[in-house]
Amino acid sequence: MPRVKSFDEKEVLTKAMCLFWKQGYSATSVQDLVSQLGINRASLYDTFGDKEQLFKKSFELYRTTTKKGLIEFFQSHPDVKEGFAELFNKAIQEAIADTDKKGCFVVNATTELIPNDESLQKVLIENKRDFENLFYEYLKEGKERGQLKNSENLRAIATLLYTLYNGIRVVSKVDPTNKELSNSINVALSLLT
Repeated sequence: MPRVKSFDEKEVLTKAMCLFWKQGYSATSVQDLVSQLGINRASLYDTFGDKEQLFKKSFELYRTTTKKGLIEFFQSHPDVKEGFAELFNKAIQEAIADTDKKGCFVVNATTELIPNDESLQKVLIENKRDFENLFYEYLKEGKERGQLKNSENLRAIATLLYTLYNGIRVVSKVDPTNKELSNSINVALSLLT
């Protein structure tokens, strides 16, 4: 008779995501996972596979959750200029409040595991394309609403804003200074005229 799982898989996956996000892939041992997730080693392997599989599943959870959150954020902010200003200010405030200085899980995984993990590199390329497209579509909607007058190259602006957004996550791990980061954002957002 198969054993019944006595834990919530999504809750355990969320805990794994937070641990990998904070410590990185290499610094997180299987024993760390067992201790932090509150499940035994056999259950970990039976449910999620090995450490690499668990990492990739938790990474996918992060990507899916982040993408869904960004879509909802853009939908609730119909003014593009105000929306981007709020998005960047929110990123700064989250970075300042993050005592663990985790930054962004995607950026962390990129700097730790690329170029050695080809399967992850494919996922990261897809992630970059997805988020740049979300930024582009949001800019395009703003243009259609008449919010952007000088919008000749929305693709390039979307890529720049995406790059800046990720850059904030990196720089804030070192020195999360509100004024300095805000000044950089204001310069970039001045392109949205």
